[in-house]
Amino acid sequence: MSDAPEIAPSTFRWEVADRVATVTLDRPERKNPITFEMYAELAATFRALGARGPGDGVRAVVVTGAGGNFCSGGDVHEIIGPLVAMQERGDAGGLLRFTRMTGELVRAMRACPQPIVAAVDGVCAGAGAIVAMASDLRLGTPRSRVAFLFVRVGLSGADMGACALLPRIVGHGRASELLYTGRFMDGAEAERWGFYNRLAEPDTLLPEAMATARALASGPTFAHAMTKRALHQEWAMGIDEAIEAEAQTQALCMQTRDFARAYRAFVQKRTPEFEGN
Repeated sequence: MSDAPEIAPSTFRWEVADRVATVTLDRPERKNPITFEMYAELAATFRALGARGPGDGVRAVVVTGAGGNFCSGGDVHEIIGPLVAMQERGDAGGLLRFTRMTGELVRAMRACPQPIVAAVDGVCAGAGAIVAMASDLRLGTPRSRVAFLFVRVGLSGADMGACALLPRIVGHGRASELLYTGRFMDGAEAERWGFYNRLAEPDTLLPEAMATARALASGPTFAHAMTKRALHQEWAMGIDEAIEAEAQTQALCMQTRDFARAYRAFVQKRTPEFEGN
C-alpha cells in the first residue's frame, strides 16, 4: 500500500475507474470557471499523483468539464474582482503571489508522471485553455471554441507558461496570433493547427477520451512517465544532450520487469500485460 496522500478534492469531481482518474470541472451554470481554491486543489491533486507514482492505482488522467463546456477561465467575480482590488490598493506582492500560484498548476500537470488527456467541448477559454494546453493529449468537438483571452482584459498572452508551451503545440506564428488577438478557434481549426489530436462528436467525446486514457493506462506506465519527462525536459536541450539523456532514460526502462514481460509475451505470441514496474 502507498503512504502517499489521499486525493479528496472539494472544488471539482474526482472519480477513479479502470486505473483512470477523471477530473470534472463542475460548475456548469457558469461554464465551469476556476476559483482561487480550485487552482490550489488542482495543483495539489496533480502533485499527489506524482507522489503516488504512475503505477499506484492511477495510470492516466482525463480532465473534462460538465454541462457541455470545458472551462470559461478564471471566475470573473471570485478572481478578477479581487485582483482588481489588489491593484487599486497597490498590492503588487499579492498579484505576484496569485500569478505564481496559477503557474504552479501547470508545473504540477507537467511534472505529474501520468499522461493527461483533456476532453474539450464547448467553451475552453483563458485559464481553461491553459489547462487543456498543459495536458498531454487533447480531444475536442467541432462545436468547441478555444481562446487565450488574456489580451482582452489588458493582460499579456504570457500567462501560466503559454508563451513556452503553445508554440510547441501549434507553431510560433500561430501561437503569436492566438496570444496577440485573443480570438477563438473552432474545433476544426484547432484540430488543423494541431491543438487537438483529433475531434469527436459531443456525445462520444468523453467515451473516446476515456478509451484513450485506458489504452495508456494498460501500457508500460514507468516508460510512459519517462517519455513525458523527456518530452518536457528536452525542450531546452541540444541534440547531443538529448541523445545522451534518452540513452540513460532507455537504459532505466530496460531495467523494469515490464520490459522483460513484453519480450516474453512477444516470444509466446500474446499481448503483454504491463504491471507498472
